[in-house]
Amino acid sequence: MSGAAIEVQGLEKRFGETAALQGLTLRIAEGELFGLLGPNGAGKSTTINILCGLLEPTAGTARVAGHALPKEARAVKEIIGVCPQDFSIFPYLTGRENVLLFGDLSGVPRDELRERADRLLDQLGLNGEADRKVKGYSGGMKRRISLATALIGDPQIAFLDEPTTGLDPQSRHAVWEFIRGLKERRRTVVLTTHYMEEAETLCDRVAIIDHGKLIALGTPAELRDRNDAKDLEEVFLKLTGRRIREGM
Repeated sequence: MSGAAIEVQGLEKRFGETAALQGLTLRIAEGELFGLLGPNGAGKSTTINILCGLLEPTAGTARVAGHALPKEARAVKEIIGVCPQDFSIFPYLTGRENVLLFGDLSGVPRDELRERADRLLDQLGLNGEADRKVKGYSGGMKRRISLATALIGDPQIAFLDEPTTGLDPQSRHAVWEFIRGLKERRRTVVLTTHYMEEAETLCDRVAIIDHGKLIALGTPAELRDRNDAKDLEEVFLKLTGRRIREGM
């Protein structure tokens, strides 16, 4: 088995009296495409924010590529890419200008930045719209530009938070192929999604968390067999008592 890209042991996070994470333990292998699933408020975003060095845990340990958090947060930020749910792009720049700017900030060598940006835009189906200002983009196009800006630096580990929300089926499948390409290049991907078909199609393993606790972990096939379910949607319903989109 590959070495660990991410190791979390007994992770806890409290906000006042509210326990967002309660003893979460996970190990994600290098090159693994890992799904982190759960209803809204389950603790997914809190987990990702801790692993990105944006939040300090209340208790427990977290290591990313061998770097201990929060002590080595700066080193972690140099090797990760994050595509958040909320758009982190500049509306009065064009799509191409956004990607080039984030590439420059990520330290991509100037002599390969434009070629890398063009390749990303093409892979995500945005070359035809790349020179329009982002303020005129649809929600799905903004989502894809956010993905490009997150990954222009070719990070070792990518955190993709709902990367296909708002995309039409054709664009969603283009993003799926792009994510598969990351795995082929041995990048580690942590994916959150409310589309169970997406998790089932893409992920090597998935973790289901609810109320800050890990309630299931395994490959999609293992979880289906273990819970006598036809798909991950049914697994989720049996384990949590509700569908993943409820309360969205």
